[in-house]
Amino acid sequence: MNRQPLVSIVTPSFDQAPFLEAAMRSVLEQSYPHIEYIVIDGGSSDGSLEIIQRYDDRLADWVSEPDRGQTDAINKGFARAGGEILAWLNSDDTYQPEAVAQAVGALQNRPEVGLVYGDANYIDERGRVIGRFPARQTDYRKLRRGYVHIPQQAAFFRANLWRDVGPLDPSFYFAMDYDLWVRLAKISRLQYHPGVWANFRLHSASKTIAADRHCWDEMLRVHYRDGGGKLAPIVLKYYLRRLLAPLVTWRRRRLVHSAEKE
Repeated sequence: MNRQPLVSIVTPSFDQAPFLEAAMRSVLEQSYPHIEYIVIDGGSSDGSLEIIQRYDDRLADWVSEPDRGQTDAINKGFARAGGEILAWLNSDDTYQPEAVAQAVGALQNRPEVGLVYGDANYIDERGRVIGRFPARQTDYRKLRRGYVHIPQQAAFFRANLWRDVGPLDPSFYFAMDYDLWVRLAKISRLQYHPGVWANFRLHSASKTIAADRHCWDEMLRVHYRDGGGKLAPIVLKYYLRRLLAPLVTWRRRRLVHSAEKE
């Protein structure tokens, strides 16, 4: 029988009380038994602290204090983590009940793989499915060309590789996950596993709705930092995305608003 490794999951949060408990329960109610759960709150004043304290006896660690934002909170959480497998779940997203067990199984079956990821649903404020993230297999070459296809909510990676390539760059607001995927893909294999592992919540205050245009700016920073040229596919995609950004944002807002009216 395969040994069951410890999985450390970090939830960064700031003023997300309407969604925080659902995120926390989706971790605490996983079918996989060996989870170290760490919540890093940025000093919320909206009732989040009371939610966290309600689950104090089931958390490996938690803190509520001012920080430098989401990326800093994730780094802080992973610095406290002791698991062999790592993941972070934002406070407005959720896992499916078998997500961790399936991710652990996938990593155990493929020792050469450093990161595994599944599919993610888009959900609305009330948790109803309103779409599907376009996940599919990618690799270092495709990532450098701008083909990401990894839903962060459904991604799990090995802690020993994190120690090689981490921490996240705290100057990134949006593309810190893309930056990490590139670094991991450079030294290990990535593996997509079809099947829904997580739920990606879209709501009016989410970064994906409010600030999506910044993502490609940060992805280009990664591209040029790693020696990319100005005529690379990711650069062309950046300018195309800038052109289409109003349409993309409008479609996402329409999706959210349509769900809110139902």
